[in-house]
Amino acid sequence: MNKKCSIETVILAGGQSRRMGKEKARLRLGSRTLLGHTRALAATLDLPCCILRTDRLPGLGPLGGIETALRRAKADRTLFLSCDMPFLQLDLVEQLLAVDAPAVFAAARGKVGFPFCLSQEILPKVEAQLAADRLSLQAFAYKIRARRMRVYKSNWPQLDNINTPDELVAARARLH
Repeated sequence: MNKKCSIETVILAGGQSRRMGKEKARLRLGSRTLLGHTRALAATLDLPCCILRTDRLPGLGPLGGIETALRRAKADRTLFLSCDMPFLQLDLVEQLLAVDAPAVFAAARGKVGFPFCLSQEILPKVEAQLAADRLSLQAFAYKIRARRMRVYKSNWPQLDNINTPDELVAARARLH
């Protein structure tokens, strides 16, 4: 990063887990829960970290969590991690944090997503998206002209998230 600023990490662990049928954060993958994998990664960053389980305004998907986290933020920038991405690695997250921009998202397969980092100045734009009932993370990133950090195809497996029982079975098979 070109300029020094404070960063904190927020792990979004609220969601309704409809496709999974049960709370994803507590599901075991190897010796840890899904949330445990993300917490372990966050610990290696040596940044303040909190887990967000309940949004201020529930039912608004990731943007609801983003709004809640940015309202509570004590740092200039917030790194957002998802509790259902157990294969994410430190190098990729550090590359994302090195991008000096108010908003930067990991980009792969033609889409943006987790992990991403937002500065405090983005909060009014999140609020505007919510007020307009535009809840898509893709549309949000486009609207705010977020920087996209291209994730090379060889690293795409790090971005796999676990949303269904079949994906959990496949993730367990990856560990062996």
